[in-house]
Amino acid sequence: MSELFASGRIIDLILVLIVVEGLVLALVHRRTGRGLPPSDLIGFLLSGFLLMLALRAALVGAWWGWVSLALTGALVTHLADLAWRWRRAGRRPSV
Repeated sequence: MSELFASGRIIDLILVLIVVEGLVLALVHRRTGRGLPPSDLIGFLLSGFLLMLALRAALVGAWWGWVSLALTGALVTHLADLAWRWRRAGRRPSV
């Protein structure tokens, strides 16, 4: 089990699961109209994906620049997602 973590393979599995989760949620929305539309999924799934990439890079002892780049990407996508949601919430009629 320690090799699974030391090699970063556990993170590879999580990354695959994030992609599968996004595809399943998009498919459910497309077929049923229920759940979040794909445009609402992209921001938080991408920021989570980039966080996992940063973790993987740190686990395998990659150059600190790769870790920093992935963390910066996660921050940018998170802030963009937050701004997009904030703007959308401002356009909703108040109840």
